[in-house]
Amino acid sequence: MMEVEDELQDSATPCLHLVSAFLACEPPDFVISFARDCGGGSITESVQSFIWNQCINKFDVKCNGHYLKSFLKKLIVEVESNGDVVLDEIYEMYIYCLTTLKDDELTKGNTRTLRRVSFLHPKDCSQPSSCQITRKFEVTLQCSLNMLEGDTGCSIWPSGLFLSEFILSFPELFSDKSCLEVGSGVGLVGVCLAHVNASKVVLTDGDLSTLANMKLNLELNQLHTDMLDHTQDTKMVRCLSLPWESATENELHQFLPDIVLGADVIYNPVCLPYLVQLLAVLLKRDPKLHHLSNGCKDCPPVWRCFESEETSSVGDNVFPGKAKTNGDTHVEHLSPGLGQGPLAYIASVIRNIDTFNYFLSLAEQENLVVSDITETMKPLDLLPYVKSYQRSSIRMFKISYLCK
Repeated sequence: MMEVEDELQDSATPCLHLVSAFLACEPPDFVISFARDCGGGSITESVQSFIWNQCINKFDVKCNGHYLKSFLKKLIVEVESNGDVVLDEIYEMYIYCLTTLKDDELTKGNTRTLRRVSFLHPKDCSQPSSCQITRKFEVTLQCSLNMLEGDTGCSIWPSGLFLSEFILSFPELFSDKSCLEVGSGVGLVGVCLAHVNASKVVLTDGDLSTLANMKLNLELNQLHTDMLDHTQDTKMVRCLSLPWESATENELHQFLPDIVLGADVIYNPVCLPYLVQLLAVLLKRDPKLHHLSNGCKDCPPVWRCFESEETSSVGDNVFPGKAKTNGDTHVEHLSPGLGQGPLAYIASVIRNIDTFNYFLSLAEQENLVVSDITETMKPLDLLPYVKSYQRSSIRMFKISYLCK
């Protein structure tokens, strides 16, 4: 048992990944695979004791009982099929879950679970500014168990994880900056922005139940929140209702953020005209404040529509084979804070190429420059234990307003 405890001190060990995956409520099969790695191929009694002490004893059974029941069932089957002995306390906990939890509770629309997402900075971090942040940063989030229409705002989506990794990997881009997120969902991005010391964090969503859940999540992470008063301390994280279709220029001009953020906000073609108009208002400034022009050598090239024959599709994900950017496939990166005006960072899975092309055409009409910085600004892999998270399916776009 002591050997396993010692391994926990090394952030690269399967034992730390096991704990992180369990507390984040990752699929039980993935957690079991880490448990096998901890035991050298089998889940020994010492590994079971480790799981009991470091995982189950730190778990909120009331909020996460159904996940625990599913995990314990798979754990017991795994141990028994290998001919090993299951610890009595693990059997007893499974029996408790069987007798106290009903499967039909999962069908209730408001079923929630608490997930603790740990961002693990590698020891050999090659980016000094990133390593100044605590090597293990944990965020607690109340999320939905039902990935159904109407409750999507209370779920953690891959693009939100990617954007959070981006923020924590490049904290200097957001430190001391005024940040506004559109479609904030569970509030994960906002917690990360506060962690890297953004000067102001405003989280917005158009769904009131999502906003209420977001406010709870901010409080779970010891962040003060305000949903109504527009005159609060600028360091307070604000949660505001911002339906894109009804947002006015006067309302948006109250924010004037340095950086606008969004994760998976360009998937619905019906909402795209409103989103693009919102981005244009937030990113446009007095021309005297920035120097971008069509002939500026420092300007990133404008993205043109992807050609359908140059794309490949796998399942729900559509990946661009090549994007034409003024005749060049290379996309330069501009760091913010150099006087070129506010920027937007949008992380997204491109599920439908036609929808994405529609977004690009609307952006061009509003003089927005859309640059793909996925390859030039790769975030650190801070979630190595989240096997359900396919980072390769996500693109990161930087958007700015082009002055004419």
